[in-house]
Amino acid sequence: MKRLLLAAIAATSFATCVHAQSNASGPLVTRSGELQFERVDSGFVAMIDNKIFDRFGANTLTHFDDIGNASDTVARTLVQTDSGPVLYDFRHHPPLVERLSTRMTVKRVFWQNDEVVMQGAQGWFRFKQGALTKLQSSTTTYH
Repeated sequence: MKRLLLAAIAATSFATCVHAQSNASGPLVTRSGELQFERVDSGFVAMIDNKIFDRFGANTLTHFDDIGNASDTVARTLVQTDSGPVLYDFRHHPPLVERLSTRMTVKRVFWQNDEVVMQGAQGWFRFKQGALTKLQSSTTTYH
C-alpha cells in the first residue's frame, strides 16, 4: 500500500511538470506582444501584434507554451511543424526563432532556464543554444 501511495505521489508531481500541448490559434499574450497563428495555404503564419514574423508548414496547429511568470504571459513556445519543431523565444524583441534540425513529433516538453527538454518517438532530446542533443540515462530532474 505504501508503494502504491508513493507511486501515485510521484506520478502526480511528474505530471505537473509537463506543459500540455495546445492547438489554440490565439491571441496569446507574450512579452513581445500578442501572438496569433493564422492558417494560410498549406501552413500557418505566426504574428506578433498583427505583423508576420514566421511561416511554417503544418496540417494542424500544435504548440507547447512556457508560461513564464505571475502575469501568465508566454515566455517561449515550441511549435510542431512539418519539417520539425520550431522554438519561439519571446524573451527577446523581436522574438527569437530557432528551427530544430531534426524532423520529429514532440509528445512532451519540459522548460528549463535556457533549454528545452522534449520527448519524441526516438527518445528524449535537449535543445540548448541552437544545438539538439539526444539524452542518455540521467539523474537530472526536469521541471
